[in-house]
Amino acid sequence: MNKNQSLPWDHPRFRSWIAVARACQLMQQSLARSLSDLDIKPPHLDILVNLYRFEGISQQELARKLLVGRSNMSMLLPQMEKRGLIVRRDDERDKRVLRLHLTQEGRKLTEEAMAIQTSLIERTLSAEPIEQCMATADSMERIIGVLLRDLRDED
Repeated sequence: MNKNQSLPWDHPRFRSWIAVARACQLMQQSLARSLSDLDIKPPHLDILVNLYRFEGISQQELARKLLVGRSNMSMLLPQMEKRGLIVRRDDERDKRVLRLHLTQEGRKLTEEAMAIQTSLIERTLSAEPIEQCMATADSMERIIGVLLRDLRDED
């Protein structure tokens, strides 16, 4: 390593970088543990919640919202379909597009999972004032914007 090159931990923002990464990892682990009785994992919940909010979304739109590739979708969706949580239907105007819908069982499971997630959010963040939570969200959204621009520039 070059003697003039700074080390990551010498950067004044390194502590923030590590804190964000660790919080994200721990939130995913906590959520996974909390959802285990429902036999779903956080990626399944992400799909279910988006289908709950945006009924009939296309697979491509869903992949874009979740920042995942089509290969990830093509692994998860068949599992969920086989389990009877979702159905894929042809788009009425464009037969090349598949629209995703929750089944009645999928809607029920999603509502149970969202209650678990909401409880986890409350337990985790209730000590933080709402204003601080909103400021943190604003900061994270700016960081997300920078990272998304970087990804687009690479493509």
